[in-house]
Amino acid sequence: MNYLSLAAFAWCVLLPPSESSKAFEDIRCKCICPPYRNISGQIYKNNVSQKDCNCLHVVEPMPVPGHDVEAYCLLCECKYEERSTTTIKIIIIIYLSVIGALLLYMVFLMVVDPLIRKPSAYTQPLHNEEETEDTHSLAPVRPAASNRANTVLERVEGAQERWKRQVQEQRKTVFDRHKMLS
Repeated sequence: MNYLSLAAFAWCVLLPPSESSKAFEDIRCKCICPPYRNISGQIYKNNVSQKDCNCLHVVEPMPVPGHDVEAYCLLCECKYEERSTTTIKIIIIIYLSVIGALLLYMVFLMVVDPLIRKPSAYTQPLHNEEETEDTHSLAPVRPAASNRANTVLERVEGAQERWKRQVQEQRKTVFDRHKMLS
């Protein structure tokens, strides 16, 4: 059943439209007619060929009597429009697929990240008056990297910890000593 629905979906989306369906979906003539005497302005759309894209073929039913048709049609502006609904469908499917993949990745990270992360020794308040430079060691808490495989995640965490140490040192320098690092 699952394969059947997937095949039907692929057939509907990826199969190019036939000429009869193309005439209905992909081409049209659009006439914009402004108000005329006691008739309000209207927009008319009809599926006609490009050579028949004029007021006489598109505006149905004609809102004015026979002797005013020419004057009414001169006011109308008709444009032939052509579009590819197959291309639009494919772009929307790609767009939704990318959004779906990003959402799945976000859910994956939300589930896996807490399992991977360990509590950091550097999560502390921004400015602690009582703590001195002697009591806070800037050495990493982790065992040596030679014990474990050097994965991408460990390298990123190592770089993040180095950055946190640098930021912490700068905070101490600025807040406690009132000096800027160079």
